Amino acid sequence: MIPAMGPLAGIKVLEFEAIGPGPFCGMMLADMGADVLLVDRPGDAGLGLGRDRWSDVMLRGRRSATLDLKSASGVEAALVLAVKADAVIEGFRPSVMERLGLGPNTLLKANPKLVYGRMTGWGQDGPLAPRAGHDINYIALTGVLNAIGRAGGAPVPPLNLVGDFGGGGMLLAFGIACALVEAKASGKGQVVDAAMVDGASLLATMFAGMMAAGRWSETRGDNVLDTGAPWYEAYETKDGRHVAIGAIEPKFYAELLERLGIAGETLPKQLDRKGWPTLRARFAEVFLSKSRDEWCAVFEGSDACFAPVLSFSEARAHPHNAERRTFVTSGKVAQPAPAPRFSRTPGAIRGAPPERGEGGHDALAAWGFGAAEISHLESLGLGFRA
Repeated sequence: MIPAMGPLAGIKVLEFEAIGPGPFCGMMLADMGADVLLVDRPGDAGLGLGRDRWSDVMLRGRRSATLDLKSASGVEAALVLAVKADAVIEGFRPSVMERLGLGPNTLLKANPKLVYGRMTGWGQDGPLAPRAGHDINYIALTGVLNAIGRAGGAPVPPLNLVGDFGGGGMLLAFGIACALVEAKASGKGQVVDAAMVDGASLLATMFAGMMAAGRWSETRGDNVLDTGAPWYEAYETKDGRHVAIGAIEPKFYAELLERLGIAGETLPKQLDRKGWPTLRARFAEVFLSKSRDEWCAVFEGSDACFAPVLSFSEARAHPHNAERRTFVTSGKVAQPAPAPRFSRTPGAIRGAPPERGEGGHDALAAWGFGAAEISHLESLGLGFRA
């Protein structure tokens, strides 16, 4: 594992094994230099995912120790670890950590400066708080899912990016970072309650203002940004691939028409909604006349807000992404690089995802535990992998 670097170097984070947004939060903190110790279950039976650790890239940059939190000795060991930590990440349902004896009141009493990060779908309170759910359910309740899709069609789940990662893990990482800054000034920790329903709602803030101003319709596929407008859309090309255009501003729209070779045609005005079906049909017809790569050549150097629709594999090889090193290879996997970028204290991937218990002994030594203390933790059930 490479030495810690980045703006969070020196921060110690205790992360309890979870799925989705919790690991994404831990990855973001680890990418920025935090020393994240992942407390894994002794086996995968608790999650039932059967994941290969080498490909579980959201676990990159960690070291691992195994612990059975359902045992009294395991809880005792976790409490000892929390006393040394600056922050904790947990993603259990509300009250689970309290029932285990590892709730925020207990941990903050033992470590008053601790930032206790909690990741849930519905939040720590409210009528749905104890219920199961996944990304699609959380964004459904916020109005976000209803807004995504084409006119006349069903809502389209945007993968699990909005709830799990943007409105979940990323929001928790931001909250933990904020609380760490405040704790440095006040000397006091606090609980960060990150709920995906809150985060997904927050991501849609712009649309609240647009609705209030009468500039957003709740009819799906009827707006500028939801494929209602023909100049903010993806079109099929001659080879069965697609391109994306987002020529919202008049000058960009004018260039779009020029590059398509239809600037001299008699067409409806850009903002004439009644003419949008005509524009859409004409754009679709023109884009079908060339392959995706041929259109890339046509739009080279253009401000028409054009881009090819790439697969994940193609995106890694695109010249722009390659020059910026937007994707890097760690372990056996090509994957997104840490972001955002810092001019003086850049983040980095410290290592590949750890196997269960891998690197845990070294992590404890780095956290300031002596040999006798580590032996005591082992006697409590803390496990390491040679």
